[in-house]
Amino acid sequence: MAEIGTTTSEAKQWAAGLNSIGQRIGRRFVRAEPRRRALAYLQGLLSPLKRKNGWQLAEEAGDRTPYGVQHLLGRAQWEADAVRNDLCAYVVEHLGDKQAVLIVDETGFVKKGKQSVGVQRQYSGTAGRIENCQIGVFLVYASAKGRTFLDRALYLPQQWTQDKPRGQQAGVPDTVGFATKPMLAKQMIARALAAGVPARWVTGDSVYGNDGKLRGWLEAQHLAHVLGVSGNHYVWIDFEQQPVAVVAQRLPGTAWQRLSAGSGSKGPRWFDWAALRLPGAEGGWQRWLLVRRQVDKPTELAYYRVFAPAPTSLAELVKVAGTRWAVEECFETAKGEVGLDQYEVRSWSGWYRHITLVLFAHAYLTVVRAQTQTAEPRKKKLPPHPVPPHNTVAADRARGAASDVGIGVEAG
Repeated sequence: MAEIGTTTSEAKQWAAGLNSIGQRIGRRFVRAEPRRRALAYLQGLLSPLKRKNGWQLAEEAGDRTPYGVQHLLGRAQWEADAVRNDLCAYVVEHLGDKQAVLIVDETGFVKKGKQSVGVQRQYSGTAGRIENCQIGVFLVYASAKGRTFLDRALYLPQQWTQDKPRGQQAGVPDTVGFATKPMLAKQMIARALAAGVPARWVTGDSVYGNDGKLRGWLEAQHLAHVLGVSGNHYVWIDFEQQPVAVVAQRLPGTAWQRLSAGSGSKGPRWFDWAALRLPGAEGGWQRWLLVRRQVDKPTELAYYRVFAPAPTSLAELVKVAGTRWAVEECFETAKGEVGLDQYEVRSWSGWYRHITLVLFAHAYLTVVRAQTQTAEPRKKKLPPHPVPPHNTVAADRARGAASDVGIGVEAG
């Protein structure tokens, strides 16, 4: 701890924070043994292990076999959704902000074989091509205090929902039917709103922006959003529908403003932006077509559908559009730091249990960093969150805190 400048009091504070998570979720377990293993699983995910699968996590916990870990993820009695609710409350408690942005996006998990629930050959944005993989849809919470996950949903292709015996073998509940990725996003946003999660905006890429039903539902909730759309997406202009790629070409030179979409690894991300008001909104709200243009490649454009209060400035719309990249950073750190994609489970419940505990581990690291940033003198410049794997001082400190000080869990 001395090498990274961590004091004993800081280590105890972070250890107590992880222990409080164990106590928070402990009531979700009827028996003491899976309750203990759940906390040990979190500690393993937070450890510096290079691979975080069953064998490695079991060895980290002091077990000679992975059977206990497998039992926790597969057969023990506990509901991942209940722990998901605890995660949501934890994030709001520590990172809650009325100006926060909800981000929806998906990531792929490349798999071999045909047994893993939801697996098939499908496009994975992670791989950038069609792969044999599972797809998870995620809801990220981005506030001024930090960015982390709130919710998750496994995308089941139609061939899985139509093949009932195959679904039953993988443990898919009979009540689960086919749902598109935007439908899954809507369900997660609705759960967040029902739980009282404070947020002002929703953002996502064209997978979600192209879905008119999702946009219409968000408008009905009066939830402002900046959602990407494809170039062949149509909008109403001059009493006729026109593709946004054509509309963008007609924008005058005076319509463009150069604004930063936020800071990246190489500094501010500068683009040229233009916003065109669209018809149809009322009650003090406005619809826009937002267009982004590369500074050095002016022919490369990106498009967004926007719904927000009429006085909203272009600068604020740009800021929200830029916030979407936070989800990519969250995926990177969740996979690199806490083993998001390193599971070996095949069943429905196993996937949800592993992913939920991983998201809690990521939220813990995010909260630790937020607390560290608040405690550090303002003059000390901290790295942007999240930081690439093995380069986050606060995360490294937090990982060591549990083993240095020791974590207890209530028995019973």
